[in-house]
Amino acid sequence: MRTLYLTLAAAGTVLPWIFFAGFLSSGDNSMTAFVQQLFATAPASGFTTDLLVSSTTFWAWSAVESHRNAMTRWWIYPLLTLGVGLSCAFPLFLWAREGALARRVDGAPSLG
Repeated sequence: MRTLYLTLAAAGTVLPWIFFAGFLSSGDNSMTAFVQQLFATAPASGFTTDLLVSSTTFWAWSAVESHRNAMTRWWIYPLLTLGVGLSCAFPLFLWAREGALARRVDGAPSLG
């Protein structure tokens, strides 16, 4: 599973940024234009709202899971969500969590 999670994290980094690169090269790449385009249509508003709720849920869940599994550096996942995207942060968290769980089973300290 760790290989799958790492592959998904890589895909979740590259694929969304293909679209973001188009926006950034469009000329009007201000934060105002970005937010306007996020909510430009009903479907875009639905996807944006879904992503905001999912991200908030992920932050809460990952904080609890990090604590339960003695994972350090929990704060990196909200930063990754904001800077790269949930499609990178979530599978990367799962990758780290799998490593932490394996270390707990093996009796080694967790650095996940």
